[in-house]
Amino acid sequence: MTDASPDDPHSPAVCLDVGSCWTKAVLVLPDGTPAGFAEHPTTADVLTGVDAAVAAAAAAAGRGRRAAPRVLACSSAGGALRLAVVGAETLIATEAGHRVCRSAGARVVGVHPGPLEPDAVLELSSRRPGAVLLLGGADGADPAVLLHNAGRLARTRGHWPVLLSVGDDARADALGLLLAGGRAVTTCPNVTPQPGRIVAGPARDAVAALYARHVLGAGTGRFGALVHSATHAAVGDGAGVLARLTGTGVLVVDVGSATTDVHRSGPGPGPAAATVEGDLGVRDGAVGVLTEAQTEGIVDPVEADLLGPAVAALQESRATVPADRGAAAEDRRLAAIAAVVALRRHLRHTGVLADPAHPGTGPDTPVDAGEIGLVVLTGGVFRQRDAAGLAAAARTVRHDAVLAPLLARAEVRVDSESVLAPAGLLAAHGREVAAGGLLAEHLTG
Repeated sequence: MTDASPDDPHSPAVCLDVGSCWTKAVLVLPDGTPAGFAEHPTTADVLTGVDAAVAAAAAAAGRGRRAAPRVLACSSAGGALRLAVVGAETLIATEAGHRVCRSAGARVVGVHPGPLEPDAVLELSSRRPGAVLLLGGADGADPAVLLHNAGRLARTRGHWPVLLSVGDDARADALGLLLAGGRAVTTCPNVTPQPGRIVAGPARDAVAALYARHVLGAGTGRFGALVHSATHAAVGDGAGVLARLTGTGVLVVDVGSATTDVHRSGPGPGPAAATVEGDLGVRDGAVGVLTEAQTEGIVDPVEADLLGPAVAALQESRATVPADRGAAAEDRRLAAIAAVVALRRHLRHTGVLADPAHPGTGPDTPVDAGEIGLVVLTGGVFRQRDAAGLAAAARTVRHDAVLAPLLARAEVRVDSESVLAPAGLLAAHGREVAAGGLLAEHLTG
């Protein structure tokens, strides 16, 4: 059912989005009319869920016995990049890890200070890291612990790569040890060049590159042949189409189970901007949402206590739907909070907002936000038919104390039909008419 037929922009297409928890498929007609939708829990072998979702979407439109439509696919099945940090001291390694992960699609899953001994190696492996950030301390520091740790990591089983962030004086020796053990290594400038100073930018860029490869999930065999782009790229393409249609600046927040993406596009030819938060989501990332919302002052202690049990359950539940109206309301509230945190981070990362926690860590030259006329909340969590509840989620973003001045003239809409990623897929495959029609019907009317 998922064998792609020759592409024809005048034929229907199934737009497929394989997430870390849910696989969604929508059949779109050539004029942009959605004719069938289906979702299926993302399965361990991925293709089982893919085939089920594609077949169900086609059958929902009465096309079950006809030739298979073209399948246009994107994936975020890999979820956030799980980063373990190995450094000399707990506090500086923890802070460095979080700053490196921020807006780069990763989250810290463990910090290991000092020399790596056998029990620490076992603990590191148990965290199932997707990559390890190896820090060497300040430039010119004694490299003994760094070289010990490099040797340990070189001999440790696991296919995860090492991001080596050390001073020039120790890099060659540490790199030699890691390469001798067959470890894949990416080098970057020292994150901690001086005591008390963290320079996260170059390492963050390296983490973002690792995330871009990781997020697709299983990239081999039939699935690898089917999926050529990440979901955040498809949503970004959809944001671009929407900006051109509306003639205004657009901010899109895509709240997923494990990550939350933000995309900013203008109607002109200028560059778009995108960030991915690996610790914000409404399933795997639910704990991060509540933690960061308290840090940002968005959620007070009373609400945090009320949401705590739901957050703990959601983190373990993965591909579940709300059982009742109360659970649906908790989902929407967490999604709205995640959107606010992600938007604040995006605007700080791109220099539109100052970062009060880390002054001087943003871009050297502030970026003009331009005229933001439309903010769109998208993601499976918003596929609900509770109009009042979705409006409340939009108000949470619209009236946030930090965001309100920037969004004073913007309208906030909810993509309750999940059309942005499909529109981006259609546009990326030369089906601009269908992409524009899909967005015009559901988001610009």
